[in-house]
Amino acid sequence: MRGAFGLPIVLWMAMPTGATAATDKNWHLVFADAFDGVALDSTKWTLADDCWGGGNNERQCYTPDPRNHGVADGVLTITARHESHSGPAYPADQRITAEAQSARATKPFTSARLSTNGKASWLYGRMQIRAKLPQGQGTWPAIWMLPEGWDYGAWARSGEIDIMEAVNLGTPCPQCAGGIENRVLGTIHFGGEPPRNRYIGEEMALPESPDGFHIYEIEWDKDGIVWRVDGHAYQKRVPHEWHSLGTDKSGAPFDRPFHLILNLAIGGHLPEGRNSGGVDPSDFPKSMQIDWVRIWEKGPGGTGARQSGGQ
Repeated sequence: MRGAFGLPIVLWMAMPTGATAATDKNWHLVFADAFDGVALDSTKWTLADDCWGGGNNERQCYTPDPRNHGVADGVLTITARHESHSGPAYPADQRITAEAQSARATKPFTSARLSTNGKASWLYGRMQIRAKLPQGQGTWPAIWMLPEGWDYGAWARSGEIDIMEAVNLGTPCPQCAGGIENRVLGTIHFGGEPPRNRYIGEEMALPESPDGFHIYEIEWDKDGIVWRVDGHAYQKRVPHEWHSLGTDKSGAPFDRPFHLILNLAIGGHLPEGRNSGGVDPSDFPKSMQIDWVRIWEKGPGGTGARQSGGQ
C-alpha cells in the first residue's frame, strides 16, 4: 500500500519493538537537551536566518526572532506565524556567488529552524526526539539530519536522513484511518545532484490522534538504519539500497557524521501537493513542540560526552 508521496504505508506494530536506549547498558548518552532553562542553549543549537524555502518552494522565512521559538516549562516551541517577512534569500552556508549572498527575499510566513551544525554531529547512534506536531493544511514539521562535512559533494551526494516528516496532519484524508491525515514519513535521500538524486522511505500511521506527543527515533549503524515511533520499529534500510555518485565507497554516503535539524516549514511541494492542496492560512500561529532530544552511542563512553564535529 502506498501513500500520495509514493512511500509504502506501514501499519502500527508492523515490526516488533526494540529495547530502549535508556534501559540498555550498551548505550551511552552523548547529547541531550530537556529544554529546562528559559532560553535556547546556544552552545548546542544554531538558528537559521533566511528566506530560501529549502529548495522546495516553501513559503516561510526562518528567523532567530524569539517570536518564532521559545523555551518554557521544559518544552521548546517552534512557532510559525502568518506574517510577511524579508530576509537573506539564501542560507549563510550555501555555496553561492557574492552577489547572491547579498540577495533578499520576502515570504508570507515566519518560522524557526534549529540545527547542531558546527556544534555536534554523530557517526552512528540512536537519535530520539519527543515531539508534538502541528496540524493543518500546509504544515510541514521535520526532524532530520544533514552531513556535517559534505564529504561526497552537494545534495544529495552526501545524503540526508529524515527521522520524521509530517504534512497536513489532522486534515481530511480519504485513504487514512478515520478519514483524517495521521501519517509520518521516514526517508533517506542519496545518489547525485538533482535530477540524479534518489530517495527510499516509508510512511507510518500514528496509533492515536496525531495531536499528541510521540517519540521519533532512528537507530543507525554500519549495517543500516531502523526507524521507530514510540519504540515500535516500522522500517529498516540497509547499505545495498543506497549509493553516492560522489564515491564508489561501500556504505556511502551514510558512513560520515551527520548533524540534527528541527524545523517547522509552511507550504512547499510536498504538503501543497497532498490532501486539500495549498496552504490554509487560517488558525495561525502553528506550533511544533519538542519535549526533549537524546542522542545515544553504543560502546564505552561517558554520559554527556558530546561529539563535536564528528569523528
